[in-house]
Amino acid sequence: MPVPRIAIVGRPNVGKSSLLNMLAGDRVAIVEGTPGVTRDRVSTLVDLEDPKRQGETRTVELTDTGGFGVYVAEGERYNEVGEDLASLTKDIEQQIADGVSTADLILFAIDTQAGITPQDEAIAKMLREQKLGNRERDGKIVPVYIVATKVDGPKWENHAYEFSALGFDEPLMCSAKNNYLRRDMSDRLYKLLPEPTDDETPPDVDLKLAVIGKRNAGKSTLVNALAGSRRVIVSEIAGTTRDSVDVHATIPATKVGGTKEDGDKSVMVIDTAGLRRKKSFQGPIEWYAYDRAQRAIERADAVLLLIDASEKISQVDEQLAMLVQKSFKPVVVVVNKWDLVKDRHNRHGKPIGPGDYVEYLNKELKGLSFAPVAIISALDGTNLFDTIGLAFEMHGQSSERMGTGKLNRVVREIIENRGPSSRLGTMAKIYYVSQVATNPPTIVLVVNEPDLFTPNYQRYIMNRFRERLPFEEVPIKLVIRARTRRDEDKIRAAEQGTDEERYAFDRELLDELPDDPEAYFED
Repeated sequence: MPVPRIAIVGRPNVGKSSLLNMLAGDRVAIVEGTPGVTRDRVSTLVDLEDPKRQGETRTVELTDTGGFGVYVAEGERYNEVGEDLASLTKDIEQQIADGVSTADLILFAIDTQAGITPQDEAIAKMLREQKLGNRERDGKIVPVYIVATKVDGPKWENHAYEFSALGFDEPLMCSAKNNYLRRDMSDRLYKLLPEPTDDETPPDVDLKLAVIGKRNAGKSTLVNALAGSRRVIVSEIAGTTRDSVDVHATIPATKVGGTKEDGDKSVMVIDTAGLRRKKSFQGPIEWYAYDRAQRAIERADAVLLLIDASEKISQVDEQLAMLVQKSFKPVVVVVNKWDLVKDRHNRHGKPIGPGDYVEYLNKELKGLSFAPVAIISALDGTNLFDTIGLAFEMHGQSSERMGTGKLNRVVREIIENRGPSSRLGTMAKIYYVSQVATNPPTIVLVVNEPDLFTPNYQRYIMNRFRERLPFEEVPIKLVIRARTRRDEDKIRAAEQGTDEERYAFDRELLDELPDDPEAYFED
């Protein structure tokens, strides 16, 4: 069976997202005082230690759900273009019900400092009567435990015990604000988990894939198509998705370029909030969503940059492209909603084809001219799995490692064919070349005069690398470094030494790199 699943439910602003972040030890869900911030189910894997510190650590999937009952803040029912946010109510409640129906343990969060409210009583009644998702599994009822949140100190503990009156046993209690009783909370959760099974292991992930794009580009539709279910809310209302949502999808290897012998591929698709220009952000929630999108890119193996084919490339598309460039992550530029433009005509009066759009993208997103382009329709699934196969291929390219000998030969040929312009008669010399890392491929050149290797000449080198090395469609990190006096003996030994000696020197170069070495970007 998969790892145990724990769902957190409750009314708005009782601290559900803070509880998830506290147990995860990370800023997974957005925490903000406005009701209705969380809309989709936000899940993360959490390791719970044995209370006696003797048994095995158990991994659980912890899921935060939207606050039940209030989905918009007072006076904020309509967004800036007049769309009724209350229309999301049915979708949000379905996400809560789905979270309850797939959980092995349910945590009912109640604000200790506010006490039991009529909303809390209504949710308790729905949970008891199974009107908020189905709690029955194999003839057994999944247990519900109250979590008394905001127990900021001993004086609040007696108030928390009053929640036993709701009929769900003695409450667990904690404070995400100051971590009061956090360890006790974690220990009790461990004891409440169902009995472990022999095959209880976290899901293996073959590829982590971040899906980014501007508002209404079709990201959530794509994620749902891959998941095979309505895992995230899809709405015409711009900005519906706020958190970054991890969705696991199992895909037959044959659909993504593999063979039948490869079995299934596990993909973690990260749905992110649709972004717009920073100057148009409406309050802190959009800034938090932007931060989560950045973090999604950082932890992904590859990125799908969704472009809405029915609209012109916007400033937001360009900003997202630059965000991906700076991350050095493999990226597939995905042109979505092709079904809406396939009947249009180009400037020559002929039907628009993929070639027309690729040419357009290369002019508008020059910095990603090396990245492959996929034409899809997320709504009907056209070309969807081929695109995921392309993402697998890009991750494979980024994971390649080239031998030092071949790299040195390639670079010497490049320099001999066209070396950098000399300055006052100074000729460029390259003493050593090595790929010191993968994901992204990081190539260090130890040279006599780094200033000779201008940005234009670095672009020239990068283009030649793409022609001769297996990195033709992924970002390459190029670092030009001056030779130091202590390098000479090490370079000589590395060139003449064993693989282990060369690797040791490469590791030394990698350790000496600055946190943010000068990167290569197209103008």
